[in-house]
Amino acid sequence: MSDFLGKTGFITGAGGGIGSAVADLLAREGASLMLVDIDEAALEQSREQVKAHGGDVATSVADVTDPAQVRAAVDETVARFGAIDMAHNNAGILGPIGPLAEYDLGAARQLFDINVFGVLNCMQAQIPHMLAAGGGSIVNTASVSGIHAVPHIGVYTATKHAVIGLTKAAAADYSGQGIRVNCVCPGFVQTGMTAGRFDAATEAALADQHPIGRFAEPEEIAEAVRWLLSGRASFAAGSAVFVDGGQTI
Repeated sequence: MSDFLGKTGFITGAGGGIGSAVADLLAREGASLMLVDIDEAALEQSREQVKAHGGDVATSVADVTDPAQVRAAVDETVARFGAIDMAHNNAGILGPIGPLAEYDLGAARQLFDINVFGVLNCMQAQIPHMLAAGGGSIVNTASVSGIHAVPHIGVYTATKHAVIGLTKAAAADYSGQGIRVNCVCPGFVQTGMTAGRFDAATEAALADQHPIGRFAEPEEIAEAVRWLLSGRASFAAGSAVFVDGGQTI
């Protein structure tokens, strides 16, 4: 029997890429889902995809940088489905490409607001409900950039280091109370966030960093998220799981 049958999941950045792939996997296994994204049109596409599997799905157009909007989406999830058993805090952006000394500070603040405070806002809204229910599972989307640097995405790199830190801190605080918090660290993934962002030479150099010989598809990262959310990962807490085609080796 599926670990997710009768469970409710909350997914941010669900309008495409990894978030949409995770929603698809969980819906196939019987989970009820709240899909969250700032892009209403993309969110509707994901909702239709999930509905095709017969799952119970709701959507919330919300900006993860706004704690009030996040709390409202989480509260709506609990009101509709009765609980929030698991969450994939996945919303994030790559930001501008360029050398650190020339990086626009406004863009840097936006990156931290979405990639770091967005994750923090979500966990602060989700954890009280999970504590009240006796437990839950959270997976945050970090990156290989959480442990090493790639030229010209220095601020993104700093935000993903922070996501790993927040994940470990949350696990230290709440593992003993039944809430497992982990993060997945993808290598380069073919998504709308990365498409067309690098010139051909840079893409070739990035591809060469992956011993497996190619970039990832969102569905391959989603499989790792599914495992971390499931009871099969019952002893995983504060882990940063790398699904990177060998990039970090």
